[in-house]
Amino acid sequence: MSHHHLVAGPRHAILHQLPLILAALAFLLVATMVAAVSLGSVAIPPETVWGVIANHLFPGSVEVTWSGGRDNIVWEVRLPRVILGATIGASLALVGAALQAITRNQLADPHLLGISSGAALGAVIVLLHTGMFLGLATVPLFAFGGALLTTALVVFVANFSDATDASRLVLTGVAISFVVTSLGSLGIFLGDPRAAHTVIFWMLGGLGLSQWAQLPYPLLALLCCGCYLLANARHLNAMTLGDESATTLGIPVRRFRMVVFVVCALLTGAAVAFAGVISFVGLMIPHIVRLVVGGDYRRVLPLSALVGAIFLVLADIAARTIIPPQDIPIGVITGLVGGVFFVALTRKRKPR
Repeated sequence: MSHHHLVAGPRHAILHQLPLILAALAFLLVATMVAAVSLGSVAIPPETVWGVIANHLFPGSVEVTWSGGRDNIVWEVRLPRVILGATIGASLALVGAALQAITRNQLADPHLLGISSGAALGAVIVLLHTGMFLGLATVPLFAFGGALLTTALVVFVANFSDATDASRLVLTGVAISFVVTSLGSLGIFLGDPRAAHTVIFWMLGGLGLSQWAQLPYPLLALLCCGCYLLANARHLNAMTLGDESATTLGIPVRRFRMVVFVVCALLTGAAVAFAGVISFVGLMIPHIVRLVVGGDYRRVLPLSALVGAIFLVLADIAARTIIPPQDIPIGVITGLVGGVFFVALTRKRKPR
């Protein structure tokens, strides 16, 4: 199957340098993460950050020249937060890229299809109505369940109304998203007003509750779902040609679209469960990557994951440092950046 239509023009030259670009982005991601751990209300030199990490990974390998307080800030507070931010950024960017391929709609993302709204509804139910009856795992489990149930509802309604083609599937997702968002608002209205501020902060997204014990779950989801999407990058390329062309190429279009939809729900549910609703990452990052390397998903997926991780770590730095010591919800930062980005994109594409 030829994919030259996806990488026309001078982008071929960029693609030949893909390994170098991936290595450069990986280096930039590590540098950004170290900078994010260094910056904050208490500035910590990068060499101290590396020392703390080395001492925890390989006890006794370096001489300890820092205080216990700084060790705690780096290892217990900032490092898990930064790793979670990179994981969530990569996850949402992958989901956005995959959804845009199977729906052939460049505006598709977890929010548009109602997946994030379902996760938010699950969290609202726990925080305002049922309580943490399963301990710290209650919110993540309910958010994850909300994302899955919403996805199942979208798939069910789409099948019921025979609307499984790309554009009608998006419309079904938008309709379900409005319904689920309204239910979430009703849950907040009926809940305890004293707890509402906690829910609102969670719905706007944040990384402040990150813990080492929670990190394996979103990391495992990113690893499993990311590998599936990368392994099926050629099928995603074919889906961008249209259902008839993809069917001609031997792809079971309807089944493949539903499987990718569920995979995206798993990845989004894991992300939202631990970081709240963070908008625009899945919408914006694949756009930027495609502008540089074209539409071949063998390149778009890994590059989107790395760029998404870097973007969210940078957004978290801004959220922690713009109004110190306040911790602005990270969804506010991504929403502002994403809004400006799309205004610029619309202006660039204005018909002449």
